[in-house]
Amino acid sequence: MNSAQHLIIVSSLSVAIILLGSLGYMFIEGWTFLDGLYMTIITLTTVGYSEVRTLSSLGRIYTICLLFFGFGFFFYAAGAVVQFMVEGQIRTILGRRRLNRKIDRLRDHYVVCGYGRIGRVICKKLIRKPIPLVVIEHNTDLVPRMEKDGVLYLTGEAADDAILLKAGIRKAKGLVAALATDADNVFLVLTARQLNPDLVIIARAGDEKAHSKLQAAGANRVESPYDMGAASMAQRILRPTVTNFLDLALSDRPKDIQMEEIPVSANSHLVGVMLKDSGIRQNYNLILIAIKKPDGSMLFNPSFEAVINIGDTVIAVGEDVNLQQLEKILNPAVAE
Repeated sequence: MNSAQHLIIVSSLSVAIILLGSLGYMFIEGWTFLDGLYMTIITLTTVGYSEVRTLSSLGRIYTICLLFFGFGFFFYAAGAVVQFMVEGQIRTILGRRRLNRKIDRLRDHYVVCGYGRIGRVICKKLIRKPIPLVVIEHNTDLVPRMEKDGVLYLTGEAADDAILLKAGIRKAKGLVAALATDADNVFLVLTARQLNPDLVIIARAGDEKAHSKLQAAGANRVESPYDMGAASMAQRILRPTVTNFLDLALSDRPKDIQMEEIPVSANSHLVGVMLKDSGIRQNYNLILIAIKKPDGSMLFNPSFEAVINIGDTVIAVGEDVNLQQLEKILNPAVAE
């Protein structure tokens, strides 16, 4: 039985004792309920006030019994209340310490600043991959939601140097600036870039004018949810079949096909091998859409003579189980 259930039971028994005590005086002495309640309360709390009326011999015996059993129980109930309060504080402190230890152990993670609608969706997508992350959110009302979603989090201002350092900004791979206003995001990007010059920063922009400011502040990529939403709606009108395919390939629901990008690591045995000799298309029944080179150039629909090199990113479409097998070959360390 946890402390909360224990407290509920003790409280219910306390109310029951008070009611039974009041009813006992009503039955034995013929008093009103208010007089019986008053006598019960002053007896159990031992405040020392005078009796409401003169008690009969039976009433005095009843009072002694009530005092003997009820007084000890109320001491026990008070102890249960104190225990609940202390244990609650201890659980909060220990829970926060566990979170801090997990955050301290993070490496190559993402720092998501803001857990509003956009930030929450981003976190859910990253967790499913899974990609390690920590959230910074100043609104304490969102703490229950973050705990329910199972994310590591810190409460405070995202642009505060101390909070960013506590989130492991210098060990992080990237940062997502998804705060409510463009001004907050600009200041956050400036601060994060100073703390980690190599950080990959993706920023949310609400206004088109904020794009250039966020890029000047140090954001690698600036996205506008409004522009993306409008473009998606237009594509659904112009290319409904294509958008339906992309929805299927990029969604998180269980499905037959999926689109994935897989980086090629140095310990892959396919490094330096031509596609025709790799067996990717034949053995895994995958379609290779493109190979992204380290310099950012994209080789679409690569020929069978294309060579897989270290630092390439292979973009493929196929069944999820086959994509997972391909990842084990191209990027063994991450797949493990």
